[in-house]
Formats: sequence, C-alpha cells, structure tokens
Amino acid sequence: MAITGLAVRGPRSLLRQIREALAGGGPAQERLDMVVRIIALSMVAEVCSLYLRRASSDLELFATEGLNPSAVHNTQLKPGEGLVGEIMRMGRPLNLSDAPNHPSFSYRPETGEDPYHAFLGVPLLRGGRTIGVMVVQNRTTRIYSEEEVEDLQIIAMVLAEMVAGGELFGQAEMKDVELAPHKPERLKGTKFADGLAYGVVVLHEAPVIAEQLLSDDAVREEARLKTAVEALQSQLDTMLDGQHGIVGPSFEVLETYRMFAHDRGWNRSLEEAVRSGLTAEAAVERVRSEHRARLGQARDPYLRERLHDLEDLNDRLLRHLSGDVSAARQLPDNAILIARNLGPADLLEYDRTKLRGLLLEEGSSASHAAIVARALEIPCVGRLQGLRDRVSQGDSVIVDAESGEAYLRPRPDVIESVQARMEVRAQLRAEFARLRDTPAFTRDGAKITLLMNAGLAVDLDILHETGAEGIGLFRTEFQFMVAEELPRLEAQTALYEKVLEGAGDLPVTFRTLDLGGDKVLPYLEAEREENPALGWRAVRMGLDRPALLRLQLRALISASRGRELRVMFPLVASVEEFRAARALVDHEVAWALRRGRPAPSSLRVGAMIEAPSLLWHLDALLPMTDFVSVGTNDLMQYLFAADRGNPRVSDRYDFLSPPALRVMKTIADACAESGTPVSVCGEMAGRPLEAFTLMALGFDRLSMPPSGIGPVKRMVLSCDREAARRGVLNLLKGSSGSIRSEIETLARKLYVAV
Repeated sequence: MAITGLAVRGPRSLLRQIREALAGGGPAQERLDMVVRIIALSMVAEVCSLYLRRASSDLELFATEGLNPSAVHNTQLKPGEGLVGEIMRMGRPLNLSDAPNHPSFSYRPETGEDPYHAFLGVPLLRGGRTIGVMVVQNRTTRIYSEEEVEDLQIIAMVLAEMVAGGELFGQAEMKDVELAPHKPERLKGTKFADGLAYGVVVLHEAPVIAEQLLSDDAVREEARLKTAVEALQSQLDTMLDGQHGIVGPSFEVLETYRMFAHDRGWNRSLEEAVRSGLTAEAAVERVRSEHRARLGQARDPYLRERLHDLEDLNDRLLRHLSGDVSAARQLPDNAILIARNLGPADLLEYDRTKLRGLLLEEGSSASHAAIVARALEIPCVGRLQGLRDRVSQGDSVIVDAESGEAYLRPRPDVIESVQARMEVRAQLRAEFARLRDTPAFTRDGAKITLLMNAGLAVDLDILHETGAEGIGLFRTEFQFMVAEELPRLEAQTALYEKVLEGAGDLPVTFRTLDLGGDKVLPYLEAEREENPALGWRAVRMGLDRPALLRLQLRALISASRGRELRVMFPLVASVEEFRAARALVDHEVAWALRRGRPAPSSLRVGAMIEAPSLLWHLDALLPMTDFVSVGTNDLMQYLFAADRGNPRVSDRYDFLSPPALRVMKTIADACAESGTPVSVCGEMAGRPLEAFTLMALGFDRLSMPPSGIGPVKRMVLSCDREAARRGVLNLLKGSSGSIRSEIETLARKLYVAV
C-alpha cells in the first residue's frame, strides 16, 4: 500500500520530521517547499500541494511537490471553484479515485496535473474556519483509506497552527493570508432590541485554548480524556436529575448536552484523535472544527441548533480538562456579547452593568434571548449570518439596533458617527427621565395609560424608574423555563408575592403559562409538532393539563393575600376555552375560601385576543370577561399566515396596513360598545408611530417594554387625539397597501413627536 510507511510510523513521526526541517531556518518558500516534499515522501504520494486563503477569500497555491513549480503563487481558486475550492466551501475532506471526472474538477493547464487520478484533499481548519487546503495525488485510480484520510487531517490541523503561529512564515510574508478576519465589515441582520452600542467582542462560552497539540504519551492523554468525559457526563446527569441547582442553559439544551455527552460516535471520535498522537485538548478542538465545518453549512435550523449544542458541550469538556469547571463570566467594561444563540438564563448570568450589546447569528425578535434583551434594555441584533467566524475575542464592534446592523472592526469615521448618535440617544433618555412623573394626557385632554411588560424579577427594579402606571403583562413562563423541575407551589407563590410587593399600589396583570410552540420544557412530555405555533400551547395545554394550570392559579390566589388579582389567559381561540379556564379560577378561589385562606380583594379575569377566530365572536366573549388584551405579535402572525420568527416572511406584512388596522379598530369598537376595558400589549404598543395609530383607533391602554415608555409618553404629550383619529380613519378609506408613510406624514403635519 502506498501509505504503509506512514501507517507504521504514525503522523507523530512525520510531524517531528517537519519540525526538525523547519528548525534549520532559511527563506520561507524553501522551508514550505521542504514541508510538502517531506509529506509527499512519507505518504508515498506523487503530488503534495498546499493552498492558503488570501484576504480576498481566494485560495492560492503556496507550495507543491509534483505539480509545475511555476504554478506556485500563480494558481488561484475562488471558494467553490474546482475540487480545492469545493473543499474550502464544504470544510471537509474530499476523497476521489478519478478526480478529472468529478463535476467540480476545474482544469488548470499551468499546474500539469493531467496524469493524476487519485485525489485526497483536506481543509486546514482553525477555529472552524478553513484557512487552507492540503492535497495529495497519485497517478493510480484508487480511494485513499480511512487511516490515510485521518493521518492527513492531523497533519493539516498542525500545519494550520504552524501557519497561524508564524513557524512557516514571517509577519510580512503572511500579511495577505487570511488567518483571522481583520478588515472592517458590515453585516445586515434583524433588530431584536432597540439601541446603539460600541465596545469589544466577548465570545459567549469562549473556548479554552489548547496550548499543546502533540503528545508522546497517548495512554496518559486517553486517560485524561476519559476522566474529563466521565466528569462532564456526571455533571450533566446531576443537573438534569435536579440534585444540583444551577443558573445556566435551559433544560432543553442540557438534555441535548447529555445526549451528546453519552453519544458513542462523539466519544469514539475523541478517542481516535487522542490515539493518533494529539493531546486531549487538541482532540476536542479537532472534533469541534469538523462539526463546525460540516454542520455550519446546514440549512436545516434543527441541525444548526445541534451545532450550537455541540459547541457548548466541547467548551464544557475543555473546562473539565483544564480544571476550570466553573469559570466565572468576566466582562470588560464595554462588552459586546457574541453568540450563535442564547437561552433566556444565559444572558442573565452576565453582569448587566458591563454588557453593552448583544449580537446573535440566529434567533428571532420573538426568541427568549430577544425578549430578555428588551427587558434589560440591551441593544440586540440577530440573524447575522456567519458572525461567529468573522470576529475574534477583543475585536471592536458596533451594535446598531436602530438599523439592524453590526459593524465589525469599524473605521474611525464610523465610530465617530455612532458615538454622535449615542449622545443624541442619551439626551433623549434624559428628556424621557424628566417626563417620568408627568401624566400621559394628550393635548386635547385624553388620558392614555402606559403600562410595562415584564417577566423577570429584575424588571421590578426599573418599574418605578420608567414612569409606568403598572404592569400590563407579566409573563409567568420564564420561571418555568429556567428551572430544573416543575416549580412547586411555594416557589411560584414566592415569585408572585415579590412581583406584587415590588409593584406596590400599581396594578399587575399576570398572564398564565404561555408554553408550547418554541417554549418547550423537557420535564413536561410533549410530542414534536409540525406546526408548533398552531399546536398544543398556551391555554390549550393548561386545559388539557388542568393540574398544571390549577397549581399556578392557586399560587396566584395565595400570593394576592387581600390585594387585587388580575389574571388573563393567552391564545384563547373560542368562547368555550375561556369559559373552561375561568371555571378553574372560580374553583380555586372557592377552594381557598373553604380552607379559610384570604382571597383577593378583587378578582379580574381576562382573555388575550390573539386568535383571529375571536374577531367574529366578540359579542359572546366580551360580556364574560372583566377585560381583554390584544397580543398583536401572535394576532398579526395568524392574520397574515406569516411566522414572525421566520425572516423570509416576517417582514411581508405591516402593522400599519389596512387589514391590520381594520382588525384593531373592530376590537376597539366592540370593547367600547360593551364597556370592556381593553389594552394592547404587543410590539405595536411600544413604537411611537404605531402607538399614535392605536390611539387614533380608540385604544387608551398600552403595555410595552420599559424602553418604549419614554418615547411613547413624549408622543402622547405632543398629540391631538381627535385630529389623529380623523386623519387615520380618512387614510383607511380606499387604501390597498401599507399606509405607514402616509401616517408618518400625518404625524409630522400634526407636530407629533414620533
């Protein structure tokens, strides 16, 4: 066999030869030529070539043994061009018996590679990025063995570190080689939480760096790896069994961790890498790079989410190997957190006083991380494709959540421009602070009640600072999503008591559990659904699992202790559902009274209008409720049949279009006719222009994120509501498309601060 010599000696012997050859010094090109010559000789290959990635992203032939020497630095391939470009694009090996007949083969006459049929190419991976490609070729028609592929991958991994570490080239010679991103870049994403921030990159769960790659004691490294894997498995088992409290990822992620941590394939890949001569840390990095390169190309969001899980799992294993199992998440004073995705608890582990912004590769504006970011007033942009591989720890970065963009390593003029905009925003915040205690009356005397959306205990710290007149929506599911098991009655009661005490005399409206859909609890059995947003969620789950809903209602009643209790049910789709849910409330109140426990001083039960089916049954629903609240996020999603978490369709409808506004006017008119109090607690309420339109349609109770209260109050104080009503209703007549620009013009004419 052509590789017999290498199979006996192993890659460690070859790498040692390469290091000894490099120790002699000499011009960089001569040393690189020597490296490919040694590899070709050891692998009994007739060709060995090294391609490196230029800053232009093209791959350039840097050295070869067997091809025409004149092709060196003259042959260049774009990503995806030829077999070498295909390896760079895919980030994984390509093993062919007859390369010229492959559809991706690109004939380059200057290389003289016509006689060669057998082809094996592997990527040089560093941090999951392909920085080059190593190729061996032979004239014979054959497939290289798995051992040969394994050996060449190990060689490529170490060569990648040699190139990056300056062992093959000096700094001047490497100035055009793309080892890590260094040019200014602007990425377009989606705004998740409004604001501007400038700071330095902090990678979420930044990996422990493997300082030593090779080991002469494979037995010792395998033992270290085994001990670390067992410790990791034990830690995850303990977390999931509820025997050790943590503040960290949600259980869905932890459950996936445990599955992967016990996966035989993952463990076998690590063991094989160690046995080939790598240290345990280097083995983890190698397996990580392979997964990132392979799954990073996946279009399936489920597969990409599995990559996120694997990333975190590898990081945890590296921490076990380093002995730093509980590394504190230290932040510089101006940190911009970079992550592929986050759970709600992940963000809460960081120091809010130092965290300036958040950039995500994935997620949606309705994701848990985005909701938490808005609650904490942390500017956040998501859906930034390729973000994680375009930044390095410590890079300067701008989060522009006004336009939904990220500036990586920005130019000085861009920094100056953003800092000027940040100063303007600071002045506006100061103005909003001065308006905090000013009642929200329009210029023509209409009172508008501005409420705050909440869901975290930390929200109570800023409730009174915002000038909000209460909490119009308290999301109760967050407590369940970050817990290790179903929160007991005592824990739920304690949280609700804390919320009511923190609010003082201000009203609080609790939304019962809105679980299901994308909010899955591993400790509750749930089948995988094809359309989870339309599936078993919210009040449907509560009615099917009455013990779960009754436990929550019992905790709410107990926590109220003589105070007013306001409860509303999410995603009510029929009058029968609301009637059944309200019956459970009455049952629990009666249960408390029979046992001599204090009941709420007053009880108000409402429904959220989020399902379009209710629009044609408001005459039956409203008399049964004490109040209703319009959840515009879900209502518009269902109205336009457009998944609000899917960037391909989420921007295809506009809140300020005739269908949406006519639906909202229908609700406002029906509530006014029946005398039912109504509020809006979706995204529409927190945007000044949309809030201006809602006021014109008849809504006078708006609940929004804390950051929206100041801008909306300033709008209210500058608005003549009657003039707004006449103008908006006139625009609705006969219009077929979005009337956003027309409403903006109307607001300017009325001198409204939107």
